[in-house]
Amino acid sequence: MHDLKWIRENPEAFDAGLGRRRLKAQSGVVLDLDARNRSTLTKLQTLQAQRNESSKKIGQVKKEGGNADELMVAVAAMKDEMAALEGEQKAISDEIQTLLLGIPNLPHDDVPDGMSEDDNVELRRVGDPKIRNYDVKDHVSLGEALGGMKFEEAAKISGARFSILTGPLARLERALAQLMLDTHTQENGYTEVNPPVLVKDNALLGTGQLPKFADDQYRTQDDLWLIPTAEVSLTNLVADSILNGSDLPLRFTAFTPCFRREAGAAGKDTRGMIRQHQFEKVEMVSIVSPDQSAEELDRMTACAEGILQKLELPYRIMALSAGDIGFSAHRTYDLEVWLPGQNLYREISSCSNCQDFQALRMGARYKPEEGAKGTKPVHTLNGSGLAVGRTLVAVLENYQQEDGSVEVPQALKPYMGGIENISPAVN
Repeated sequence: MHDLKWIRENPEAFDAGLGRRRLKAQSGVVLDLDARNRSTLTKLQTLQAQRNESSKKIGQVKKEGGNADELMVAVAAMKDEMAALEGEQKAISDEIQTLLLGIPNLPHDDVPDGMSEDDNVELRRVGDPKIRNYDVKDHVSLGEALGGMKFEEAAKISGARFSILTGPLARLERALAQLMLDTHTQENGYTEVNPPVLVKDNALLGTGQLPKFADDQYRTQDDLWLIPTAEVSLTNLVADSILNGSDLPLRFTAFTPCFRREAGAAGKDTRGMIRQHQFEKVEMVSIVSPDQSAEELDRMTACAEGILQKLELPYRIMALSAGDIGFSAHRTYDLEVWLPGQNLYREISSCSNCQDFQALRMGARYKPEEGAKGTKPVHTLNGSGLAVGRTLVAVLENYQQEDGSVEVPQALKPYMGGIENISPAVN
């Protein structure tokens, strides 16, 4: 959410930032409501002071044996007027809150201009795709031939956009998650968390999924939501908290199932495991002070890259354009892994700096160094470290052999119980 004081002081910059997202100016509407709200508050405060003064006079008149009826009628009228003003002020305040909750974060000055993913800028490539002299299969063909990836069976149980993994492929996915968690906790300084995957409204509100993206979420009958990403649970660990600046940065990681309705992705990636309603992901979240967040984004991105490097998968880093960054993001780097079965790079991690946008929604603050006055909002960052299902897709396609088998990457062999090669099923 945006700081109302900042909008008052920087209306042009606020509208310019929204303009880069191809959104109309909003400062006029916001500041008009803000002016009405402050005017109403001033009237309330003035009336309260008058009421207090009149109440004192009533006491004095009665003490002196006089008639205070007229004063008492006036105080009663003030009370009614104050109640009306309080209702008006609450309505205006709620309208401001609703408006601000629906406005996305502003992009960093260095975020590329653009309207969509087509305007994202490639920063660098790491690793070269392997040249093969045989026909390359995609993960669906490979997984079904290996006998461990089942889409028809999943559809019978759950419908479209679900999959079932069995045998060595199920173990390979588990191995990937273990490699990621071990790397982030043992080498990258993250604390592992096993968080709830069902959350309340305020958790999704705090990280920006609500109210705007309610249609993309799954809601239970008792008004809990299935998380679309562990970012929700991990970031909300500091909601409504005042942290000590000396304890920052805080870094959390979690491996969880994630659930998305994909309401806005009709017709996209309907085949295979690229875009599913249920998927697994290892998430990274950092809670930092404002002076740490720019460097932390680079660090988090490097942590995600480290997993791809261990798996020896070719990838590239993309700077997302102003028209493609997420609702809560101030700046985002995407990692895109090479998929030979599709002959293109596909997103496998998205690392974002949200600055204080989520913290203001969650009420997450910190006390600066000793001697400093007051508290300040923390900065929050999140990133995939990595999307496990998509990493499985990348491993299958990049490590496929001409005979249809899949070699197990060296980094995963310690987790595979002696399995070094996964061969096609024998009918």
